[in-house]
Amino acid sequence: MNNIELKAKQIEEEFSIFDDWMDRYNILIDKARNLEPLDPKYKTPQYLINDCQSQLWLFCENKDGRLFCKADGDAIITKGMAAIVLELVNGEPLQDIINYNFEVFDKIGLHSHLSPTRSNGLRSLIKQVKLYAEAYLLKNISNDKQR
Repeated sequence: MNNIELKAKQIEEEFSIFDDWMDRYNILIDKARNLEPLDPKYKTPQYLINDCQSQLWLFCENKDGRLFCKADGDAIITKGMAAIVLELVNGEPLQDIINYNFEVFDKIGLHSHLSPTRSNGLRSLIKQVKLYAEAYLLKNISNDKQR
């Protein structure tokens, strides 16, 4: 079990404490409020997640083969979903992120409580995080070959 899977297990346990979805939404809201701020220079169309019901910006960088992301949004639930994604991937190896299926959102029942547009936004966010990881991994491989 890699570190992302361990983090996912902790998130599942955190959400399993509550049966009521209002309580679970409060977890999302708390995570959104604790999300590290995104520098305003990244709140541009280039960093905007497509297919999201609200505005959500994502910036990721590669440090020594590990991905570090920041996000911000104008809707608290969307921001909370982004906070979970970032909690899973921040500081993790690029290949582990690429391989992870993000099934934690199904396991905590979030997908079934989202509108279709919010579900699309979550899928787009996950896709973008994986694209960042793939691009940085390819860049690392290319740089290694040039040495």
